[in-house]
Amino acid sequence: MGFWEKIQTIDRRWIYLLVAIAVFFPMVVVMKFPVEITPEARQLYNAIDELPDSSVVMLTFDYYPSAMAETEPMSIAALRHMFSKDMRVVTLSNIPLGGPSIAERVTRAIAAEYGKEYGIDFVNLGYKANYVAVMHGLASSIESIFPSDYTGTPLRNLHLMQSVKSYRDIEFIFVVADNATVDYWISIVNAQYRKPVGAGVTAVVAPKMYSFVEAGQMTGLLGGMKGAAEYERLIEKSGSAIRGMDAQSLVHLLTILFVIIGNAGFFMTRKRKRK
Repeated sequence: MGFWEKIQTIDRRWIYLLVAIAVFFPMVVVMKFPVEITPEARQLYNAIDELPDSSVVMLTFDYYPSAMAETEPMSIAALRHMFSKDMRVVTLSNIPLGGPSIAERVTRAIAAEYGKEYGIDFVNLGYKANYVAVMHGLASSIESIFPSDYTGTPLRNLHLMQSVKSYRDIEFIFVVADNATVDYWISIVNAQYRKPVGAGVTAVVAPKMYSFVEAGQMTGLLGGMKGAAEYERLIEKSGSAIRGMDAQSLVHLLTILFVIIGNAGFFMTRKRKRK
């Protein structure tokens, strides 16, 4: 049996093994495939980067655990960017299932990297039901909606919240979401209260969001894992999104190689049979 005949009859388990290696190898070694930065991602990065140091910003964790592969890297990259500029961060979630606990875990972990102290540099407000009422209520008084934080500590006992009373004291809102809550942040908080809003959303939600950016209602956009990887590249700190995109790119290249070899084998063996 010739070489091309062997290619045609190769055990598929070898293909599965190569695909598995292509997926896991970039998780260990950062391969740094090129990541094209979209104008929307750069706009979001610039909006935060141009804020004065020590500004107060709001970061929302409006996503379920099922979407963490795409959205959590955005939250992590945003926090690293904000903490690197000594910004003070207020987090909350409009998602009852997982959102508040994800915010607590992620903010605590990233704050530890930068030596930030809870209550002074960041606060997790947690979750309150009826996000439309919450968004309106925050415009007049944060404490009226969230009398205490996620851990049950009264806001009046937290140093940061003594000076942050409403949207007036927040410079920028970064919404990370996998659902329609981002629409309300735009239609209520941006349109009615004139607060700049940027967003990071899952790939399936992203196409709808570009119209808001074009209309000037949203300041920048990250779409899916690709958007998270762009933000990681912009802050020059590789994370799980860049590794995920490296794995995806490597598997795509491997698939193309399989298609080329498979077709070459098919035509070569057919040619030999004709002879």
